[in-house]
Amino acid sequence: MSVGHVDVGRGAAATPPILPRIPAGLDASTLDRTIDAARRWLIDSQQPEGFWVGVLESNSCMEAQWVLAMHFLGVDHDPKYEKVIRSILREQREDGSWEVYHNAPRGDINTTVECYAALRASGMRPGEEPLVKARKWIFENGGLKQIRNFTKYWLALIGEWPWKDTPTLPPELILLPSWAPFNIYQFASWARGTIVPLCILSARRPVRRLPPDRRLDELFPEGRENFDFSLPRTKGWVSVEGIFLGLDRLLAAYAPLKIKPGREAAIKQCVEWIIKRQEADGAWSGIQPPWIFSLLALRVEGYSLNHPVMRAGLEAFDKHWSYERDGGVYLQASESPVWDTILSMQALFDTKPVFEPSPTLRRAMDWLLKQQIRAWGDWKVYVRDARGGGWAFQRANRFYPDVDDTAVAICVLARLRRFLDEGDRKRVNEAIDLAVEWMLAMQSDNGGWGAFDKNNDKWLLTKIPFADFGELLDPPSVDVTAHVVEALGLLGFSRDHPAVARALRYIREEQEPDGPWFGRWGVNYIYGTAAVLPALQAIGEDMNQDWIRKAADWIAARQNEDGGWGETPASYMDESLRGVGESTPSQTGWALMALCTMRSRDYDDAIRRGVDYLVRTQRDGTWEENQYTGTGFPGYSVGERINLKEMARELRQGIELQRAFMINYNLYRHYFPMMALGRARRRFLDRTG
Repeated sequence: MSVGHVDVGRGAAATPPILPRIPAGLDASTLDRTIDAARRWLIDSQQPEGFWVGVLESNSCMEAQWVLAMHFLGVDHDPKYEKVIRSILREQREDGSWEVYHNAPRGDINTTVECYAALRASGMRPGEEPLVKARKWIFENGGLKQIRNFTKYWLALIGEWPWKDTPTLPPELILLPSWAPFNIYQFASWARGTIVPLCILSARRPVRRLPPDRRLDELFPEGRENFDFSLPRTKGWVSVEGIFLGLDRLLAAYAPLKIKPGREAAIKQCVEWIIKRQEADGAWSGIQPPWIFSLLALRVEGYSLNHPVMRAGLEAFDKHWSYERDGGVYLQASESPVWDTILSMQALFDTKPVFEPSPTLRRAMDWLLKQQIRAWGDWKVYVRDARGGGWAFQRANRFYPDVDDTAVAICVLARLRRFLDEGDRKRVNEAIDLAVEWMLAMQSDNGGWGAFDKNNDKWLLTKIPFADFGELLDPPSVDVTAHVVEALGLLGFSRDHPAVARALRYIREEQEPDGPWFGRWGVNYIYGTAAVLPALQAIGEDMNQDWIRKAADWIAARQNEDGGWGETPASYMDESLRGVGESTPSQTGWALMALCTMRSRDYDDAIRRGVDYLVRTQRDGTWEENQYTGTGFPGYSVGERINLKEMARELRQGIELQRAFMINYNLYRHYFPMMALGRARRRFLDRTG
C-alpha cells in the first residue's frame, strides 16, 4: 500500500541529517518546475467533495464474471453489455490468452477460460478468430484440467462443470462459534465475505445452462463423459491435504441427501449475514468477489431482481465501480478513494517547501474525517475491548477498516493539525486518538500488524481443497507494520514503547539476509524496503547502522541504467527477479524515498540519477505507467512470504501468477514520484551547507 513520509516527530527522530551540497547534474530550477507541474495536476484532479481517486486496473476476470453473472441472474439488455464484451476482446493477448498483469511472461489459464466462457455466453461462435486463438492456447496449456476452483464454480453455475466435483463449502460454517477451528472469522476478511455466499451456492448447487448453441462442448474434445472432473490430489491420503480431500468427498456425498438437519437454519443465517453487510453503495466488502457472489446467492434464495437489496447491488456497477476506456467498459475489482486521498495529501505536504493550509487540503481533511469508521466491524470478534476508529480503503466498507489506511491517515493528520485553528485541531486530535487506540489493539502477537484482522494466521485453513487461489489469510506483514511504526514515531512514540519495541523486533526478524524486506501489498522488495526505512527514521533509529545500510545498499544496487527502478510481479515466484524490472515512476519514487532517509553521502549519485529519471519522464505534469506495481494477492494462499524452494510445486503457480491478483493503481504513478521529488529537493536544496 503506501510508503510513509520522512517528516520526523519529537525526540531523537528530530535530529537533522548531515546533508551535502547540491550534487552535480541536479538543476534546481528544473526540479522546481517539475514539482510545480505535478502539484497543479494533482490539485486539478481533486473531486469536488474533496477526495482523490484513480482507476484501479486488474484483469479481465472482472468483466468475464460479470457477463456470466448476468446470464445466471437473467439480466437482459444491460446498456453497457456490449462495451463490457469489447473490453474483454481488447485485452486478449496475441497468443490468444488473457493475463493477470501487464506484459506478463505468460497468459493465465483461469482468466482465459473465464473470458472464453463469457464470450461464448454473449453469442460469439467457436469459429470466430478470438475464440479459435483462445481455444488453441487453452489446449496447449493443459486444458480445463488446469483451472482453479474459483473458475470451476463459475463453470458449474452455467452447467459446464459438475457441482459434485467442486470443493464443498457447507453453510453450517456460519454456526461455528469464534473459538472453534474453521469458523468464518478465522479466514481473511475478503475470503470470509466470499465464502459465506459460496456456502449457499455450494449447498444449493444451482445451474442455469447456457443455450445449446453457446455451450462449451468444444473445450471437451474427447467428450464430457471422458473428462476427469475430480479434484486434483498432489499428496497421499495420509497427509493433511489428503485428509481434507477425503472430508470434502464426504461433504459432497452429504449435499444431495434429502434430510440434512440444521441446513436450512444455517442457510437462513448466511442470508442474514450477507444482507447485514451490504454497503451504502450497494456492494459488499468493498471488493468484487463478495459482491457478485452475494447477488448470485440471494437470487438463488428467491430474491427478485427488483428487491431493494438486489437492485442496489446491480446498480452499483453503474456508479463509481466501472469506467470506460477506448470504447470498452471495465469493472473495477475495488476502489481506492481513501487510500488515494491520504497519499495525495502526503504528496502535497512533501512538495511544499514552506507549508501553509490551503482550500485543497482543508476539503480533503473534511472528507477524510467523515470517512473514519467508529462503528464495530468483524474485527471486533477477536478484539473486544477497543473502540472503532480506523479507515477503510474504499468509500463504503464499514465492516472492514484496515490498519494500513489508518496508519497513513494518522501520518497526514498529525502533520496537518499543527496548522489548524483550535476547533479543527480538536476534531483532528479526537480522530487520531481513536485511530491510535484501535490500531494498537490490532497488533498481533508476533509484534506485527495485518491489514484487517489480528492474529489471522492459521495455516491449517489453507489446506482445504477450496484454497487453491489468492490468499485465505491476513497475517502481519512488514509493510503494514512499518507504516504503523512510522505513524507512532510521528506522534512521539519512542523505540522503547512496548508496541514499537515489539514491532521493531518483528521487522528485524523479517529482513532478508541480503538486506531488503518482502512487499506484501506492493511489488515487491522495493516496496517493502521503502516502507521500512522511513519508519526507522521516524522512531529515531541510527540510519548508519550496518543492517540499515545493507537495505539501502540493496536498493541502490538495483537502479537501472536509465536512472529509474522497477520490479516485475514475477519476483513473487522467481527470486532472481527481486528488484529487477522495467523502470516505473511509482517504484522509482519508492526507491528514492528509501534512499532519502540515509544520512550518508554515498547515496547522492543514485538519488540524483533517480530524480533525473522522474524529471525526464514527466509528461503534462504527470507520468505514464502501464506496469502493475500494486499487490492484491501474491498467490501464496497463506498471505505472507514463503520458502519458494519448498512450496513452489505445491502452489501450481509460475511467473504468470495464476493464483495471484495484481493491481495497477492509476494514481501511484503520480503521487509517489511527487513525494520522492519533494524529499530529494529538501535533502539537497533546502539545507545545503
